[in-house]
This record gives sequence, C-alpha cells and structure tokens, in this order.
Amino acid sequence: MAYTIGVDIGTSGTKSLLIDPDGNIIAESSASYGVSMPKPLWSEQDPEDWWNATVKTIRAVVKQGRVKAAEVKAIGLSGQMHGSVFLDKAGKVLRPALLWNDGRTAAECAEITEKAGGRDELIRMVANPAMTGFTAPKILWLRNNEPKRFEKLRTVLLPKDEIRRRLTGEIATDVSDASGMLLLDVRHRCWSDELLGKLQLDKSLLGTVYESEQVTGTLRPEVAQKLGLTSACQVVGGAGDCAAGAVGNGIVRAGVLTASLGTSGVMFVHCDEPQYDKLGRLHTFCHAVHGKWHMMGVTLSAAGSLQWFVEKLCIELAQRRGVDPYAELGTEAAAVPAGSDGLLFAPYLAGERTPHADPNARGCFVGLTSSHKRGHLARAVMEGVAMSLRDSLEIIHSLGVPIREMRLSGGGAKSNLWKQIFADVLDQTACTINAEQGPAYGVALLAAVGSGQYKSIEEACKATIEVIHKTPPKKVAVKKYQKLYPIYHSLYGSLQSTFQQLSEL
Repeated sequence: MAYTIGVDIGTSGTKSLLIDPDGNIIAESSASYGVSMPKPLWSEQDPEDWWNATVKTIRAVVKQGRVKAAEVKAIGLSGQMHGSVFLDKAGKVLRPALLWNDGRTAAECAEITEKAGGRDELIRMVANPAMTGFTAPKILWLRNNEPKRFEKLRTVLLPKDEIRRRLTGEIATDVSDASGMLLLDVRHRCWSDELLGKLQLDKSLLGTVYESEQVTGTLRPEVAQKLGLTSACQVVGGAGDCAAGAVGNGIVRAGVLTASLGTSGVMFVHCDEPQYDKLGRLHTFCHAVHGKWHMMGVTLSAAGSLQWFVEKLCIELAQRRGVDPYAELGTEAAAVPAGSDGLLFAPYLAGERTPHADPNARGCFVGLTSSHKRGHLARAVMEGVAMSLRDSLEIIHSLGVPIREMRLSGGGAKSNLWKQIFADVLDQTACTINAEQGPAYGVALLAAVGSGQYKSIEEACKATIEVIHKTPPKKVAVKKYQKLYPIYHSLYGSLQSTFQQLSEL
C-alpha cells in the first residue's frame, strides 16, 4: 500500500491527515496554538509552535493509521499564506513571524507602490497591488524598523516552507503560496527580478520555486526517525491554504467556485489562463494545478467573526459545560427571519482585503434597536460574512468569469444555517462534498500525484471527490437579501472616513 500525508499549518492550529491510494482518510490529528497581538493591528506567531504541532500530528496519524514507515510515500504541505519567517545565516529565527492578518505595514505598501512606479505598474509586474498582509511589505518593515535584524537576514520563508526546511533542509516554496508574497511574476511563475531590483531586495533571500505536485526533497534521516517514517519519504511543493483548500474541494477546472469559511473567508475560482481585475480588488495567483491560475477575493474575518462574537460577547455561554455555544447560537439565529429584522454586521474586525483593501476598516453592527436579541446579532454576523463574500462574487461576475457550481468548505460550512444563508445571499445552490478536510486533504492529494499514484491533480480529484449535498436558495429569502445587500455594500463608503479617524486615535 502507498499512503500520503497532508499537513496544514493554520493560524489557530496544525492538522495532519493520512490517506490511502483511493483518497480515504485513514487517520487525522490536530494540535492548537495561540496568536500573539502585542500591539493594535499586529499579529505574530512563533514558528517553533508550528514545528512542534507538525511533529505531534504526523506522529499521531502514523500511529493511528497503523501503517508501516515505508508505506508512507510522500508528504504535502499547506499553510497560512503571506506570513514571514526571517532567518539568519545559521537558520536561526530572528523574530516572531508576522502573519497574514498583521496590518502594520501600510507605510511599506505605499513605499512598494511608489518604487514600482505606481499601482498599475505593480499589478503589471506581480498581478496584484500592495496589501498589508502580503510578505514583501513585511520584509521592508523589518528593514525600516528593525535594521539590526535585517542586517542578519539571509532567508525569508512562508510558514509551510519553514516546516519544509526543517523536514528536508531545502529552501523552497511553491507557485501558489509564492504568489501571495508580492514578489512573484505570476504570469510566468517565477520571481520578479524587476520588482526585486526596484525594492533593492536580493533574490537569494527567497527559495527555489516549484509547481505544487513537484518533489522538493526527502526527509532528513533524523527527522524521519522522529516522525516514525523513512528518509525516502518525499515532500512535494504543496500549496498555500487557499489553493490547497480548492484542490481539496475539487476546484481544478473552469466554472467551479468555492467559498471557504475558515478564520478568513475566501471566494476562489479556477482560471485556465491568468485573468486580472484591473482595479486590483481580486487577487490573481498561480493555482496549485500545474500551469493554471485562480482569482480570489478574501474576507479577513469570516468564521473568525463568529468566533469573536462567541468568545468576547457570549462568555457565559462559551464557558457553560456540556453546551456547544455555536450550536446554541445557531438555534437562536435560525428563529430570526432573513435580514435579522434590519440589523447589519460589517465583518471588518481585522481590517479588510476584498474589495476595500483597507487595514483601517473596523467591524460594526448597524441598525441595533432595543428589540434585537442575541439570536439577531448571531444571524447578522453570519449574514454579514456572506455579504462580504458576495462582494467578491459580484466582481467575479463583472469580469465575465463563468460559474456553473459553488461549493462551500471550511468549519463554517458545517452549519446548516450558514449554508442556507450563503445560498440565499449569493443566490447560488451551495454544494458540499464528501471530503471536509480542505487544505490538508488537498495537499495529501498533491503528494499522491508527486509520488506517482496519479498522473495529474485533475485525475486525483476526479477519482476521490464528489458532491454529496446541495442546498438550493429559497426564493423569499433571496428577495429579502437582494434588497438588503446594496445597503450592506454602502456601509463601507459611508463609514470609511470614520474608520480612518478612529484608527488615528
């Protein structure tokens, strides 16, 4: 038997799973860790936490699966995108990694745009405008604010690629994750020498770029022994969590779109050729499918908004023994009519990416009255997240990208109520599939391709993934949301200057 392992280094924890040649999940394991927020807009993690979680979860799935070490042929890596791991010449981590939802780099984004020759020139070079979450502004932030550390800097890696380095000793990345660094020539799938030159950054800081299914190395002997595997076990390029999640949902051909409801929310559509939003509202990145691309809109606080609501505003409920606070809130929210009786929620708790690209945006409830109860607020949060992702879908439609099918994924997609809200707000049938593990499953399939079990990722997805449930939109709710969405969409414009003033305080 030939097995593969998928590892997803997420923001709140790492998940590993073991699959057999037919794509069946044999074992899975998770390990959680925290996020440090030492200042407003800052978000950091210690890469050592990722490594400890990776070792723990891989060992667990190998043990649970009762497989022989030599039967595990390959490992695929996925991870939170954009994060920056800064290493010195000895491979020592110089400081905590700045994460995708870190918003401290507004000045560096402006610097990049200016040095590139303007926003349009930047998009021409790397397909995307500068945004605070991306990696390139983080490198410049280190140069501008921690020059002594920058002098020692020799390597910059993304979160999953730091794990690759520890597994194999290789300094490498894949095209999908590299696309989010704002340093990749996305059309040609290689580092942009032009932009690196303008930013005065040495390409030696960056790893070798691979396609997602390509083998990047094998396990170091001492690491293989620690994990219960062999040094012949291969590690493939893998993918950033968005592209990996898309593969795990079978989004490997034109016309199929996925809406992912993780901590952040992602609207992701496959493209056979690179397509661009000239206004830079959507990202254009390389897909994990060899030689393909994708467009993507991002809501920074999706399921994270509901988590915030539970942990910060429903403390008593969250701490009640024997009660699932999310299920309890779901029941209360389901009793509230579509539109939450005129209550809206803007999910800009960590600033926003699409379509506003504004780190100063703030979350807010609008329309509160004394008649609103907890269930109204919970439903408004769910509706607000769905409307924020509709912002991305509207742009995709405006660019003429054909959509035949929408699939929901992520933790939020396990909620029947949230699935129905998405179907109604987006006026699309919401499909769910047989595999619910998203990025970890996607990179396990990429590992299966890299180790020769499938000829292509398209073949692997066709053999292992199928739609098992469909949630059609309800006409009455669709009509309500068609009226409500323009009001929601106008909120940001009405409050933008207020957000700016508040951020300056």
